[in-house]
Parts: sequence; C-alpha cells; structure tokens
Amino acid sequence: MKTTIGFIGLGNMGVPIAQNLLAAGYQLQVYNRTLSKIDELGTEGVTKCQSPAEAANSVPFVISMLSDDAVLRESVIGDGGILKTLQPNAVHISMSTISPDTAEELAALHEQAGSRYLASPVFGRPEAAAARKLWICISGDEKTKADARPILDTLGQAVIDFGDKTAGANVVKIAGNFMIMASMEMMAEAYTLAEKNGLDRVQVSEFFGSTLFAAPIFQNYGKAIANKQYQPVGFKSKLGYKDARLAFKLSQTSEMPMPTVNTVHNRLLTAVAKGWGEADWVEGVSRGVSEDAGI
Repeated sequence: MKTTIGFIGLGNMGVPIAQNLLAAGYQLQVYNRTLSKIDELGTEGVTKCQSPAEAANSVPFVISMLSDDAVLRESVIGDGGILKTLQPNAVHISMSTISPDTAEELAALHEQAGSRYLASPVFGRPEAAAARKLWICISGDEKTKADARPILDTLGQAVIDFGDKTAGANVVKIAGNFMIMASMEMMAEAYTLAEKNGLDRVQVSEFFGSTLFAAPIFQNYGKAIANKQYQPVGFKSKLGYKDARLAFKLSQTSEMPMPTVNTVHNRLLTAVAKGWGEADWVEGVSRGVSEDAGI
C-alpha cells in the first residue's frame, strides 16, 4: 500500500488530480468545503475529513488545490488549518495559483512549525489534469522537491524545477496565465475583426492555428474563441480576474511596466461586473470583445 496523502480542495482541477492519485494507489484523507463533493471520488481509499487539520493529521504529504490566497491561508493557519496537525518534516504541496508574497509567508510559517512547504502550481485545464498531461512547476528546498517528486510524477507530463527560491514557480505561473489571457484577447480581437469584415472566423482561426501560430494555446483556445464555444466551464472568469489582479500587482511591486496587463485586467473585471463570473474565462474574454464590436 502506498503513502496516505492529505488532499484539500475538490474544484474543477482538484477532482481529477485526486482521482489520479487514487488510481496510482495512494490513500487520501480529503477535505472540501462542500463535503458532498468528496463522494465523487468513491469510497475506496478515501477518508472524508471535516477540516483541513483532519486531512493533514498523521500524513507525510498534504496537497492543496484551492481558489485563491485567502482560502489557502485560512486552510493553513485558520482554526482548523493544517498547521494544527501537520507532523514534523511533512510536506505541504501547494498547487494553487497565488501571489509570491503569500507563498513566502506560508513557507516561513511551515518552517516555524517544523514542516515544509513546496510551491507547485500547474498549467492545464481539467481535461489535461484527468489525462495526466499537466505541466507542473516547482520551486523551493532541494530535499523537499526530491521527496515530493514521485507524487508529482504521477500527475503530469513533466515537472519543471524553477530553483530554490520559494515563490519562483508562482512567478512563472502568474506570467504564464498572463500570457494565456493576453493570447485570448488577441485572438478574440483578430477573429472578430475577420468576422466584421465578412470572413468566417472559424476558417481564419484554423488557418492561423495550423500555420503561423501552430501551438496548443492558439489551437485549443483559438478553436473555442472562434466557435464561441463556452461549455463546459473549465476555468471561471472570476478566477481569471483573480489571476489578472495577481499579474497587475506583481507588475507594480516589481516596477515592471506591463501595458497589456491593464487590458486583460479590465476585460475580465468587465466580465465579472456583467455577471459572467461563473462563465468560462474564454467566454469572459471572447464574448466581451464581440459585444464591444456590436456582434
């Protein structure tokens, strides 16, 4: 029998990740704010927990996949947080998209408590998580990375090490999500420009996705944008807006001018303001551009 792992957070990404851990033979102690969500994992190898602290009790590893900094911080240092029970030298693998400041803060708190923290954000939508095709970024202490590596290798197509600075992987994640948002905005504008001039936006996207921009982002997101295909929801616009805020804040604290951050930040803020927060971020961007164009 393999190691028992604590698992916190069963959103669109957390469910397939947890399912793959179970398929790999791990036992899970699972906490989710909506406890009934845990039933999706079945009962074999799963212990349902009432708090993050219970999920972290007596296990060498805890994985968290949570929506934002505040939820993650509460799950770590709140009244029922994992630091109440996490055993000495245990590792918290944090897969959430959060600010570098929060990562550094949580790493210091783990160190004070005698446990360890590993930044491990991922790239990939829920279908990629289910197919074990995630790109997993890590940063932090060398031994911690080595200890967590066998678990992470079961979840993705590659684990990429961004050095010993705790928050390095979080900077990469914010930069990458910014690039995705900017690419979506660019494609939505280009394909809507084609549509306004009487061209088939799907044909235009297929041309670019197979020639000048033959890359997964332009092929997969480009197809969804061109077809105005917004279901199923893989990543909500309100979470995209959260990531845009992270990119904007990091640009400010780094004194790094990023004019395009303003564009995608406002685009996703507008989507949330219009009541599209629960819609996929593809819709938040693409529908917004179409409405601006009068389509």
